[in-house]
Parts: sequence; C-alpha cells; structure tokens
Amino acid sequence: MTYTPFNGTKKYQPDARLTTMVNIAIARERPLLITGEAGTGKTQLAYAISEFLGLPLYRAQMTSTMEGEEICYTFDSVLRLTDSQLVSHGSSIDGRVISNPLCYVRYGAMGKAFCDEKRSVVLIDEIDKTESTVQDDLLRVLESYEFEVREANTVIKAHQKPIIVITSNGKRELSDAFLRRCYAHHIDFPAKEQLHKIVQIHYPQTNPLIQQHAINILYEFRSIGLEKSPATSEILDWIGALNDLNIIPPRTIHNKEEIPLIGLLLKRGMDLERVTEGNFQTRRNRDERVGV
Repeated sequence: MTYTPFNGTKKYQPDARLTTMVNIAIARERPLLITGEAGTGKTQLAYAISEFLGLPLYRAQMTSTMEGEEICYTFDSVLRLTDSQLVSHGSSIDGRVISNPLCYVRYGAMGKAFCDEKRSVVLIDEIDKTESTVQDDLLRVLESYEFEVREANTVIKAHQKPIIVITSNGKRELSDAFLRRCYAHHIDFPAKEQLHKIVQIHYPQTNPLIQQHAINILYEFRSIGLEKSPATSEILDWIGALNDLNIIPPRTIHNKEEIPLIGLLLKRGMDLERVTEGNFQTRRNRDERVGV
C-alpha cells in the first residue's frame, strides 16, 4: 500500500532528519525507536503519524512490572472460572463460549493491531522501564509479526504489519539484539530558533514579549544544572498559562524578580529551593569549582 510521505501535522512539525527516518521506517516496515529526554515530543510523534496517515493508534504504556506478552494479549482466567460456575460446560454467557478460550483473550496494543484488517500505528511507550526479558519477547514478535495465545494453542498473525513507534527516555540500556531490529533516532532539545517556531505553532497569538522572555528563562534554567530541567511540553504549558493571564515574565532569572507560575516549569523541591535562593551558578562553573 502506498502512503503520502509523512511531513508532520499542524501541531507537530518534525525536522528534516526525523521526517526522513519516519518515512524510511514506514516504507521498510521496521520499528522506529525514538530516544530523548522527557517532554521532547517522542510520544506525540506516534500520534502525529496516526493523524497524518488517518490510521488508528494502539498504545502500550510500559511499566516496570509488565510482562512481555501483555503487549500482545492477556487471558482472563478468573472470568472463565466464574462463567464455568454459572453455566454448564459448553454453554455461553454474554456471548462467551466457555469451551472456547479465545473468548477470554483481551488483546493488548500489538494484538489489536495484528487483528485489524487495515494497517495501524502501535506506540510502545517508555520501553526502557521494562526488564530485558520484555524486550526479548517483543523482539520475537517483531521478527515474525505473529504471537501465540498459549491458552488457546492459537497463533495470531498480523493482517497488516503495523507502523511501530517505540520510545525510550534512556533510563535503562536496551539489548543489542533489540537495537539491531530497530531504526533509531534521537530527538535533541530544540534550539532557540526552533523552539520559537514550536511556540508559534501552538500559540500563534502569543504576546511577543511573553514568548521571548519565557524562552530566555527556559534556557537559563537549563544551563544551571537543575535536578529536572524544564522540557518542551512544560514551556508550552507555561507560555499558554502566561498568555491566558497576560503575564509578562522577567527578562532573566538573575534580577531577583519573582518568576510567575514557576510550578509549571520546575517540579522538584530542590530546584524550586535553588531558584528561590538565587543559586544560579552554571553547570560549567560548578564543575570548575569542584575540579571536574
């Protein structure tokens, strides 16, 4: 099937390198691994691809306790046991046939995509939160585009290979075998010029002084080595709120003026304390002081 090459949406404008990587991954039917710090738009990329191509999106939000097969399916053995106690063997209840284990399968994001008659987008979000065994399980699925429902002794094969976007915040190393299977792209924090364009896309009527001062403050915060520096999503939230209230922030963090709505930018107590106390020594200066 031929698709119009992806080039972003009204709210999501990727750079040329990311656009090329998305299109080559789609064309060659390979998973696309997107890395970068939180808030740089990794998750939103999958939604933008879905919107641009008009395809459904199935999302698997990964957790540290998730098993690999949950991306594909889970089996509701408790419901089957309950049904078996209510009706005789072989009968049905609410459309579920007790003798048919497939009636008790709950498909995850990958399972739904495989069962879909048309192509879809699968978002596997924050794969780095999982154990390596989950990556191994997923690797086998990505190699064959099929998985086995063990309880039903049935193999589910993809009707159409989905477009797969996998995100990672880099909290845990991914296996070499998993990395070999994916195309990879790292989203850097945007440069000032690019960030101004992003803000204009989301808030085209923003007061220019609000935008200019807010972005200056953001980059100053990112230069002083905070425990959690503000990300793109947080600056957008902050500028939106400032614009709604028509509040122009100070030009810089160094003039002891109160920074309005600072809780939208800084989320860690230690960072808020540093800013309140005016401890704005840059990361470079701190490293020189301790001899790094």
